[in-house]
Amino acid sequence: MLDPFTQRRYTAMLLELRTEHRDLDAAIEVFIRNRPDDELGIKRLKKRKLKIKDQISVLENLLIPDLNA
Repeated sequence: MLDPFTQRRYTAMLLELRTEHRDLDAAIEVFIRNRPDDELGIKRLKKRKLKIKDQISVLENLLIPDLNA
């Protein structure tokens, strides 16, 4: 079980990451529309988005108690 301070901190981090993930989604769409031939740039943005998704998953797992415990 997380202490209240850590739980609030993780929740704030989670909100920031979700916002960044959503913003990256929009940025990728604009990037593809404006520079469809820049495959490396698109790949970098998508890789960053995937990394953020992984971080979101880790934080969610930390915040949601294990139901099997």
